[in-house]
Amino acid sequence: MEYINLAFQNGGPFMYVIFATLVIGIAIIVERFIFVTVKNRIDTPKFVNKVVELIQQGSVSSAVELCNMSRAALPVITKAGLIKYGKDPKEVQNAFELAAMSEIPKLEKRTHYLAMIANVATLLGLLGTIIGLIQSFEAVASADSSQKAALLSAGISVAMNTTAFGLVVAIPCMVFHSYIQSKTNALVDEINENVTRIYQKIVKPKG
Repeated sequence: MEYINLAFQNGGPFMYVIFATLVIGIAIIVERFIFVTVKNRIDTPKFVNKVVELIQQGSVSSAVELCNMSRAALPVITKAGLIKYGKDPKEVQNAFELAAMSEIPKLEKRTHYLAMIANVATLLGLLGTIIGLIQSFEAVASADSSQKAALLSAGISVAMNTTAFGLVVAIPCMVFHSYIQSKTNALVDEINENVTRIYQKIVKPKG
């Protein structure tokens, strides 16, 4: 902890800017993780099987009520199609597509900022190091020759703190970006697959 405090004190203002990117990154990671893996987590096979069963029984209103029990993307999109039950297949399809256009972007929202934050943190770290090195060389140029080596070593050590901290921020952001993106893509594929299955039952209720 003492080393971290010293690194912040010696690293200059760039350390605090990089820290700000860390705070923003953590906020996005937590919010996206909760939204994608918690708020949109349902027992998909059980839900879809129940909806299909209710459609086959002609209990579409019960299927709509089942969808109302969750705010996850799949039930919301499914409800939009169920409301158009019995109408032209194209109208049902349009209802599904419009609902998907509204819900799926919510799943993908803000995730891409994690990659940007990782890049910005890395670049800020490098910029802080370069500026720190410039200042170190300027200080050494006017110093006594017997002190130049020690001053230069100390200056380089301090300057490298910003690069190190930038990478400390960037690496977790990239890891979580990949993880959340893969979970989102899997969820979108699952939604598309199951909506297609439900659509087929709506337009062909007796099939």
